[in-house]
Amino acid sequence: MMAQYPVHFTVDRVPVQVHETREGAGAAAAMRAARALRETIARKGAARILLASAPSQDEMLMELTAAGGIDWSRVTAFHMDEYVGLGPDHPASFRNYLQQHFLSRVRPAAFHAIQGGVQDPEAECRRYAALLAEAPIDLACMGIGENGHIAFNDPSEADFEDPQAVKVVELDKACREQQIHDGLFSDIVSVPRLAISITCPMLLSVLVIVCVVPGPLKSGAICGTLQAPVSSACPATILRRHSNASIFLDARSASFLPSRL
Repeated sequence: MMAQYPVHFTVDRVPVQVHETREGAGAAAAMRAARALRETIARKGAARILLASAPSQDEMLMELTAAGGIDWSRVTAFHMDEYVGLGPDHPASFRNYLQQHFLSRVRPAAFHAIQGGVQDPEAECRRYAALLAEAPIDLACMGIGENGHIAFNDPSEADFEDPQAVKVVELDKACREQQIHDGLFSDIVSVPRLAISITCPMLLSVLVIVCVVPGPLKSGAICGTLQAPVSSACPATILRRHSNASIFLDARSASFLPSRL
């Protein structure tokens, strides 16, 4: 894509911004998320947020946690997924990621962690679903996987009509390979096969979605997300049906998109 940055366009219901760098995309996504948090706290007195845990979120979380005017003591935070079998101190656990990139920088009213190391993952799904159901989730900050997954809803697991809010999923090969690309594991044998994840309907119930997707390894997934028919073959396509979702890209993740967009 050759353009004067930032580029703005809309696909179905979703506004898309393309920035020259991943830092620019992250900063723009953080600005949108911060505005949503300020508005929600001003209107309701509190906010509930759902966070993804991946290197794609690094720049956004850095800017969001540094943003002014957010009373974090009124924010309750959740995360989207966690590996089954990993404790919170494992370097690749998503709780460890959020400790480094979020909780070390701000003090929310509460952070509810998915306990991936429990003996009964199905019971943990029920526990976490009950916490999520206590009140609407106001904001989700998320990415898109190399195979088009959202949270850990790979094409083989994604169900847009899923009756569950949280479930145990089996990660497909492309998803497990992405964890190596992200530097979380040294080889695919080390990547857990199972995870606990929120489902597609749970994510789509969130009031505001801010999705930031940088890097060349995401360019194919972005093409699918914005151009393929809406289906579980590319789970992220369902974002185009959300009433208040925004997608932020960098030049490399947008590099396969046609110029007509």
